[in-house]
Amino acid sequence: MSTHARAARTARTPVQQAALVVGAVFLLVGVLGFIPGITTNYDTMEFAAHHSEAKLLGLFQVSILHNLVHLAFGVAGLALSRSAAQARLYLLAGGAIYLVLWLYGLIIDHDSAANFVPVNTADNWLHLLLGLGMIALGALLTRGRSATRTAV
Repeated sequence: MSTHARAARTARTPVQQAALVVGAVFLLVGVLGFIPGITTNYDTMEFAAHHSEAKLLGLFQVSILHNLVHLAFGVAGLALSRSAAQARLYLLAGGAIYLVLWLYGLIIDHDSAANFVPVNTADNWLHLLLGLGMIALGALLTRGRSATRTAV
């Protein structure tokens, strides 16, 4: 097989590249959430509760569950970036999930048991931006292209 044929077969579409990058960032954030120093008040981290005072970068409230969700989203992004259709689905559905999480964060009382993820105001703003950004990437990077066309 020629080098050109191999490169053409493994070339990623823009939506696949976006899903790969988004997935890698989620993986990185999930790992960083478990590193003391990068996560302040690390010793207060709980599995899943609003009592956790652990904050990624001193800003975003995190818990073990929150970090595990980031890791899972990262693995999903890497896995689904293998085809254009799956990458688009990851970005659109993931964006929708983050918009729902943003709404959830707005509705709940942050000091109640309903805040089990946990989220704070900084998380809410980030979830809004992530949701809109992922949906925009999924929609704009497949605009005028067949979403069913896949790269192997």
